[in-house]
Amino acid sequence: MKKLINLFWVFFKIGAFTIGGGYAMLPIIQDEVVKKKAWMSDEDFLNSIALTNSIPGPLATNTATFVGYHLMGFKGALAAMLGAITPSILIILLIASAFEHFADAPLAQALFEGIRPAVVALILYSVIKLGKSVHFREKCNWLLMILAFGAITFFQVHPIFIIIASALFGVFIREKI
Repeated sequence: MKKLINLFWVFFKIGAFTIGGGYAMLPIIQDEVVKKKAWMSDEDFLNSIALTNSIPGPLATNTATFVGYHLMGFKGALAAMLGAITPSILIILLIASAFEHFADAPLAQALFEGIRPAVVALILYSVIKLGKSVHFREKCNWLLMILAFGAITFFQVHPIFIIIASALFGVFIREKI
């Protein structure tokens, strides 16, 4: 029971103190799960991100659920998922009850303007940190990354198709290279 409460609390803190969505939460989740708690290796964490990106739902919630399941099965998945979503639910209820009264206030607008660049910085940090565990010495990884980026950026290919195509590449083509 103590482990479940600990798991809930770790993801509750992450959910409560991270602004910007799943990608902004990744470096914080990684720091807690890999470095501080040593619940997973960097490679296992990257694999969990790859998996949770390929299924529907919010990234942070899916990641929390995966980590919880990895550690303690269904009960761990439930504890981690509830820990990750409870702060958002509470914060949204609080904001929704007061938003109409302050949304157009200059102070609120200034706060939102200040938060946006910080969120972009957190997402960029996450990309760099996760990118370190990809084996970029291998030319096919560079090629796959460039092709995926180009398909999304220039041809507006949906990310789920990129993930599926990349997985198929890994299974069928990469082994033959």
